[in-house]
Amino acid sequence: QVQPVESGGGLVQAGGSLRLSCAASGRTFNSYDMGWFRQAPGKEREFVVAIGWSGRTTYYADSVKGRFTISRDNAKNTLYLQMNSLKPEDTAVYYCAAGHNGLGNDPRDYDYWGQGTQVTVSS
Repeated sequence: QVQPVESGGGLVQAGGSLRLSCAASGRTFNSYDMGWFRQAPGKEREFVVAIGWSGRTTYYADSVKGRFTISRDNAKNTLYLQMNSLKPEDTAVYYCAAGHNGLGNDPRDYDYWGQGTQVTVSS
């Protein structure tokens, strides 16, 4: 199993950038498909992007396509999310998740979750 821990959140102005990291403990990180989700106050958890275990396949939500980039470094057991051109509607707690169900866009596709990191985009 893996235990994800997110970092890199913060406060940024609209149009700015942030890079989130997700460090995962465990020796099997490179066998897991990974995803980023986000949850704004009063809303359901929303899919952002997923990446396959090898890093060769990705799947983006339409709302972030062209602005966000997911990547992973299996040698460092770390997942990344580069977020550019941020908008106030990107404000949410961002979660990293690990699973073995492909590039799922449903939270139920993932078995292990981090505690989340807050991203706030001011207008």
